[in-house]
Amino acid sequence: METEVMVEVEGDVAVVTLNRPQRMNAVNHALRSRLIESLAMLNRDERVRAVVLAGAGDKAFCAGQDLDEAAAVGWQQIVPWLNQQRAMYQAVRDLDKPCVAAVRGVAAGAGFQLALCADWRITTADARWGQPEVKAGLASIVGSYLMTLHVGHTHNVQMSLSGDLVSGQRAFDIGLVTELCQEGQLLSAAMARARKLAALPPTAVRLSKQRLRAMTQPGFDEACVAGIRSQLECYADGEPQRVMAEFLNKRSAKEPQ
Repeated sequence: METEVMVEVEGDVAVVTLNRPQRMNAVNHALRSRLIESLAMLNRDERVRAVVLAGAGDKAFCAGQDLDEAAAVGWQQIVPWLNQQRAMYQAVRDLDKPCVAAVRGVAAGAGFQLALCADWRITTADARWGQPEVKAGLASIVGSYLMTLHVGHTHNVQMSLSGDLVSGQRAFDIGLVTELCQEGQLLSAAMARARKLAALPPTAVRLSKQRLRAMTQPGFDEACVAGIRSQLECYADGEPQRVMAEFLNKRSAKEPQ
């Protein structure tokens, strides 16, 4: 039986793969829970000195929230649902060992935010990065905060308000991405970087990561609280439900009966 998150350990590097390629690795409850558990386990494993986070298939690192799940969420479930999302991002932030995101294809919404929580982002020039929440009737809150850690206000406003995705080349040019590589070399480049980071003295790395986390934790916490308030208002307005229902109806019409 396939699992929503696969973990393979190669020497002192763990490769964690989001494994829902038929849904472009979209985040649902099972994937979210398994990812949180896997990262916590690897954080405790002293043999693992670095983590590579990747997505299965050729289309996406992670295309965001699973719309089947998101469309079924009523306003009464918004708070626990978003707190689960927060826990997933926090699991990446809580890693005391370096985390390299290997992004092929689309990194959007929750996938975009997962990648921004990693320490090192490697992608290809034609990958697609972005924060499309506004197009689904949702406010751009946590993603816009995470972007402040990487890009200036002009680029943040452009991506948060338009909801448009940008190319991997553009993401690299504005500072969202650490490193570009050729399509066929993505995983090998991510592994090479992870091994270099794994070779560094672990105590110094752990303390540096803890300090970086401490500097950004108050802002992250505030953004998550603000996100709950904002999405409650969006759902009360009914726009997310309408947009997601339209998308799911169109998808259903295209699928073979």
